[in-house]
Amino acid sequence: MMIRAGVRAILTTDPDIEVVAEAGDGREAIELTLAHRPDVALLDIRMPRLDGLAAGAEIIRAMPEAAVAILTTFGDDAYLTRALDDGARGFLLKSGNPRELIAGVHAIAAGGAYLSPKVAARVIGKLRSTGLSRATTARSRVGTLTQRERDVLALLGAGLSNAQIANQLNIVEGTVKGHVSAILTRLNLSNRVKAAVLAHEADLVTG
Repeated sequence: MMIRAGVRAILTTDPDIEVVAEAGDGREAIELTLAHRPDVALLDIRMPRLDGLAAGAEIIRAMPEAAVAILTTFGDDAYLTRALDDGARGFLLKSGNPRELIAGVHAIAAGGAYLSPKVAARVIGKLRSTGLSRATTARSRVGTLTQRERDVLALLGAGLSNAQIANQLNIVEGTVKGHVSAILTRLNLSNRVKAAVLAHEADLVTG
């Protein structure tokens, strides 16, 4: 309850964010998400009756277009992997800066993918701890893309939405959508969050 109130307090400081419903457990989260169809469903891993990962997976199965973000205090890579495999578009840490929570919600609502900086750092740290083979593989996969596609992938990895990428690269949003679709198809990736992880593994993301 206290954590939920804290998250609501942070989100409501942004006038462009409206909290349309709050769930007390995972089952209720599924029901409210399907009823309200919010731009973003922010789910805590630790929820009664059904944890946030399982609830998120059920929401995405029932509503494939749903934008699910996972909120947790944990740093276990198993949670990240499971969330991404289930189709989550973001992974946010409760211990992060409140601005990260707001930025993540905006990015995901706009169609982007968002990994909190600590999550991204963990991905990179894991990569380094397992040697260069994974980095080499990621770079080899990315090497099959055109330069423009690599530019789009790098910005996607940084958490930008299609509209933001279009603005950054001075191209139209429809062209960005085409590039993203081509990237996912060519690299055999199921969603843009996995593309974002690959962008970090290939060291495309700067800053």
